[in-house]
Amino acid sequence: QVQLVEFGGGLVQFGGSLRLSCAASGSVFSLNAMGWYRQAPGKQREFVAAISRGGSTDYADSVKGRIAISRDNAKNTVFLQMNSLKPEDTAVYYCHADWNGMDYWGKGTLVTVSS
Repeated sequence: QVQLVEFGGGLVQFGGSLRLSCAASGSVFSLNAMGWYRQAPGKQREFVAAISRGGSTDYADSVKGRIAISRDNAKNTVFLQMNSLKPEDTAVYYCHADWNGMDYWGKGTLVTVSS
């Protein structure tokens, strides 16, 4: 199994940028796709972006063009570069990993975008 720890959340102004990172540890040789989800107050957790081990990416329509996911397989780390942030991007961002067909989650990091 793996452990996921997110870094990089915080308070940012409207239109600003933030970079999240998620480091995986444990049995990382079985890591497949990694990605990010978010959960805003009073809402369900939603998909943000994902990246395969080979680098193929997928994004939610709401973040396309503003957010980029990348991955460093050597460091077992996935990144989320968020630009042109809006108040509606405010949420707890969770790192996700597909490990040997099973879902693993980090504890989340809070991103707050002020208007």
